[in-house]
Amino acid sequence: MAKNKAKEPQWARFGSGNDYFHRSHWPLQCLIFITPLLLIYQIGSAMHPWTPAPDSPARLVAFALILRFFAFFGVVGNYLPMAVVVAVLLAWHLSRKDPWQFDPVLYLGMAAESFVWAMPILVFAIVVANGSAMAANNGAPAMAWQEKCVIAVGAGVYEELLFRLVLITLLNMLLVDLLGLSLGKAIPIIIVTSAVLFSLYHYLGPEHFTLQTFFFRTAAGVYLAAIFIFRGFGIDVATHAAYDLMAIGLPMLVRHG
Repeated sequence: MAKNKAKEPQWARFGSGNDYFHRSHWPLQCLIFITPLLLIYQIGSAMHPWTPAPDSPARLVAFALILRFFAFFGVVGNYLPMAVVVAVLLAWHLSRKDPWQFDPVLYLGMAAESFVWAMPILVFAIVVANGSAMAANNGAPAMAWQEKCVIAVGAGVYEELLFRLVLITLLNMLLVDLLGLSLGKAIPIIIVTSAVLFSLYHYLGPEHFTLQTFFFRTAAGVYLAAIFIFRGFGIDVATHAAYDLMAIGLPMLVRHG
């Protein structure tokens, strides 16, 4: 086991203990915890399957990017992004040799913690960003609220997969393993780089660039990256999804209040 642990990035060694703080990092526990979110997006998006055709609508850009990657190699299937999440977390679980456990109490704690972590993003969006980011999240008036909620759940999963789990891991390999930077010097670079790219990614769709939304999402990206590193992928995903759902629900409550 020690040999396998030594091959992991240093920040991934969170989760080496057996208390709540550590178990919430375990890849298998993260997978079990986010499985409802995976299923919600997979079922909700089944009515509008993505195809590699240039004029095919992308319901969620991160989801579409993963599908385009596979389509480049001639593999097409709406299930592929979900399969990637499951395969990565299971492979990570096997490499770590963590116990095979199912712990509902743990998942309730992770859900509650995710909701708490999401609240500062919501407050920041309202107070600092003057609601501009929330308006951008709700900028598709022709889309039903149910569809917005499905996309919000998918964004929590697949944007965190790309910009936290994959990108932060790759940046860690580049800066720490290849270039030999210390973890203390590398982590700020990793967090800021992933946050800026995360913010810019949102303008790949129809949304127009503004400094307010760019600043907000960069700050949110820094925050989510820190949650990913220090609290694990599962809580990171659920925090992102919880914020997006609250950003959709709060304006609806205000309008109908």
